[in-house]
Amino acid sequence: MVDATNAVPRIELNDGTQIPQLGFGVYQIDPAETEQAVSTALEAGYRHVDTAAAYRNERQVGESVRASDEQVYVTTKYMNPTEDHGYEDAKGAFQRSIDRLGLDHVDLYLIHFPIGAGEGYTASWRALTELRNTDGLRSIGVSNFTSTHLARAIDETGVTPAVNQVELHPYFQQAELRRDHAQRGIATEAWGPLGQGAVLEDPVLTEIAEAHGKTVAQVVIRWHLQLGTIVIPKSVTASRIRANFDVFDFELTTEQMRSIETLDRADGRNGPDPNTFVFPKEPMPET
Repeated sequence: MVDATNAVPRIELNDGTQIPQLGFGVYQIDPAETEQAVSTALEAGYRHVDTAAAYRNERQVGESVRASDEQVYVTTKYMNPTEDHGYEDAKGAFQRSIDRLGLDHVDLYLIHFPIGAGEGYTASWRALTELRNTDGLRSIGVSNFTSTHLARAIDETGVTPAVNQVELHPYFQQAELRRDHAQRGIATEAWGPLGQGAVLEDPVLTEIAEAHGKTVAQVVIRWHLQLGTIVIPKSVTASRIRANFDVFDFELTTEQMRSIETLDRADGRNGPDPNTFVFPKEPMPET
């Protein structure tokens, strides 16, 4: 495996900070399995872990990070559960997240979804812009925002997110949104980067993987890296966690990148539509 200290590129964000381009995601990892999964990822070489209040495993992520001797970039997210979330709610939620993590700071804090009537997510975004000026937070961004949501948040606050984390994989490439990000100086981060497994038996990707002696998952992660996106694959299987990091000893050709580009589908979305999604309204239990 490539030396972890030098392998992962770092992307400079629009606030001058840097983020490791390859990270480890913990979405849908049971809290009971999270600490071990994150520890395995850190041992494999990951130095970036992405969690969220809604995942209910922040506490376990923090335990693994604190137990490590490594400097780890940590992202978490504000769970905006109802349409009346806003300024004060976002500030309180950040403090609860940092308390659960048990860390002295969070590297990146995101609004999880653009939910909200009235001021809604723009009030939350205003709160994040103020939190960024404290010692406990380095960078701020959003998740699942469309171009329309981005424009509203920026127009009403004058602050551009450093990152927009969105569903992105070979069957759902979001080219227009990525162009908007590039024009605004927003880094694109991909969740669900393997299409929740949907792409793993694709014949085009299989042929490319065989040509490089790699798995389809490794090819797709490599595709993300060469696109310039931040990518956060997840797994609870130790061998897959390590394999998903082993993507720095090969490169896709221009022709292979173009072949993957043709896989984009109009119906490729697996996750919720940001324009209609709302979180469940039941209280989030402590974990």
